[in-house]
Amino acid sequence: MTRVKICGLTRIEDAQAAADLGVDAVGLVFTERSKRHVTVECAAAICRALPPFVCRVGLFMDQAADSISEILDRVPLDWLQFHGGETEAFCRRFRRPWIKALAMAGHQVPDFAAFHTADALLLDSHVQGQPGGTGKSFDWSGLEVPERPWILAGGLNPHNVAMACRQLQPHAVDVSSGVEKRPGIKDHKLMKSFMEAVRHG
Repeated sequence: MTRVKICGLTRIEDAQAAADLGVDAVGLVFTERSKRHVTVECAAAICRALPPFVCRVGLFMDQAADSISEILDRVPLDWLQFHGGETEAFCRRFRRPWIKALAMAGHQVPDFAAFHTADALLLDSHVQGQPGGTGKSFDWSGLEVPERPWILAGGLNPHNVAMACRQLQPHAVDVSSGVEKRPGIKDHKLMKSFMEAVRHG
């Protein structure tokens, strides 16, 4: 079964709606350059409002270790997701399960082995140095996928996610802009349609 993460949540009501729909994980963006950035206070409130067994994932990009540690002291995150130029050693230092996002927008295939201790790899259409959420997908044809847990992201929506799951069989999918009214504000009908497409598409 393909797992689902809805990322870029900024409101408690959206997180609760996602949980009611059966989402496996929610993503909270802590990089300030993102349109979906949340404050520590907001993120903590969202986490407190979620029911048990919904995974809370924090997204970071090229942030200082002290800053990340401070957030971890105040927000009960289960997983960390890194979108910048972080090294494997840096990602491991926080002693949480972690995901490394790899940009697939160019012609050069990322070196999956460079992050061999990551708990999962996320293949995204983002450009290096950008936090994702662009709504653009990358070319899936001929995609060589990692021989390990991996997540598909980038331009997914209720109309294409079923095909993506059939074609690529990812362990999980990650959606943000594809279920939004505007950046950070989720559309509950689109979230429902997305979940149905993953489950029954």
